[in-house]
Amino acid sequence: MEKQRIHSNDAPAAVGPYSQAIRVGDFVFTAGQVALDPAGGELVGDDVAAQTEQVIRNLRAVLAAAGTDLAHVVKTTVFLQSMGDFAAMNAVYARHFPEPFPARSTVEVGGLPKGGLVEIECVALIS
Repeated sequence: MEKQRIHSNDAPAAVGPYSQAIRVGDFVFTAGQVALDPAGGELVGDDVAAQTEQVIRNLRAVLAAAGTDLAHVVKTTVFLQSMGDFAAMNAVYARHFPEPFPARSTVEVGGLPKGGLVEIECVALIS
């Protein structure tokens, strides 16, 4: 199968040798999104809830460019600076992903780009 690069101007541009997302067949694989403002590239939000909102906005934009949306996400991976932020991230996450919720892994990491508190990547079906 052929890989197709997905790009949205409404999400932060890739800052390295990677794509915002890749489509293969009926699946889209996104790069991890942190809470960067697409226009200025600066981190948005002082807490994990505000940053999770921006992360999900960025994911929505990338998924829309691929022709899909959050309702078609089948798997996410959430990276947290601190597992102590799990409940706050989870509350925002639950408002945006409809049931049945995607399968998910959540891990605590030593650091995230630009000092972010949360990063999320996903796999979605094309709607």
